[in-house]
Amino acid sequence: MLGACLGSFANVCIYRLPRNKQIISGRSFCPKCKKKINWYDNLPLISFIILQRKCRNCKKIISVRYFTVELIIGIIFLLIYLNFRDIFTITFLSILALILIMIFFIDLENFIIPDCLNFSIMGLALLKNFLPNFGTSLTHQMSQSIIGGIIGYLSIWLIIFLYKAFKKIDGMGLGDAKLMAGIGFLFGWQSIPFVLFVSSILGLIFVIPSLIKKKKNMRTEIPFGPFIILACLIYFAYGSQLYDLILV
Repeated sequence: MLGACLGSFANVCIYRLPRNKQIISGRSFCPKCKKKINWYDNLPLISFIILQRKCRNCKKIISVRYFTVELIIGIIFLLIYLNFRDIFTITFLSILALILIMIFFIDLENFIIPDCLNFSIMGLALLKNFLPNFGTSLTHQMSQSIIGGIIGYLSIWLIIFLYKAFKKIDGMGLGDAKLMAGIGFLFGWQSIPFVLFVSSILGLIFVIPSLIKKKKNMRTEIPFGPFIILACLIYFAYGSQLYDLILV
């Protein structure tokens, strides 16, 4: 329930942050008719089902993203609660998941990653080094965290620099570089090759069908942040086992 409620807040951020709107003040409103939404029409998950995906005022279809975000965050919060017992771990991972989901959908819809979210991840990643060890693949060594952040940022920055040098256009945004820095701060430098490789493969799988159907070309802009986050999730769950497999 808490995850679904915070998912509702995440939806506010996903809509407002790219538009430079206040996320704390101001009641929720329909993005189509701009009319304010009553509290009973703003219940996480429930209102979407009751209203059958339509705004009560203008009757226009509400994006399924609102329901999806609330459901995903609700499930993630439940999984975190079921798999961890320490209150610090549960709180930290829940906040981190909330921010990553916001980044995922903002980049997916707007092709940008707000600095405030990237810097929040970096801040959390550094704070984690002063908390008890979570028993996860997250690093708790400040030196490893800082080195990971630097390598994470430079790995994307170098791609941007080389692509622009040869193609004379921007291939990626610095938002992706800052996100990779945050990943490095969280997991240490060892995570960077894995996350970069897996996110590239996922991005390629995503775009190949569109290239074959000629709906996209090699210069078509695609959001890379969601693939970084998916690769980060895979590393969090299975990174140490996969590295052990490679090193055997």
